Amino acid sequence: QAQLVESGGGLVQPGGSLTLSCAASGSIVRLYVMGWYRQTPGKQRELVTTITRGGTTSYTDSVKGRFTVSRDNAKNTVYLQMNNLKPEDTAVYYCNEVPSRGDYWGQGTQVTVSS
Repeated sequence: QAQLVESGGGLVQPGGSLTLSCAASGSIVRLYVMGWYRQTPGKQRELVTTITRGGTTSYTDSVKGRFTVSRDNAKNTVYLQMNNLKPEDTAVYYCNEVPSRGDYWGQGTQVTVSS
């Protein structure tokens, strides 16, 4: 069973970039679809992007062209490159399997986009 730890968040100005990492304590190779989710206070957690074991990706419309998801199965890590960040991207970002598993939720990493 994998445990997932997110990192790489921080405070960035609008238009800036961040790269998030999701490190798994166990093997993620068997996790066919991984995703990045985000949540803001008072709102439901939103699925932002997915990536299959083979590297096929999908993105929610609001991040298309700005975010890039990747995974390194050998390193048990999933990445999220975020460019041209906007204030509305401010949220806590989590990784998990898709569909999500309750026992895989980590602490998340806070991304704040503000001038």
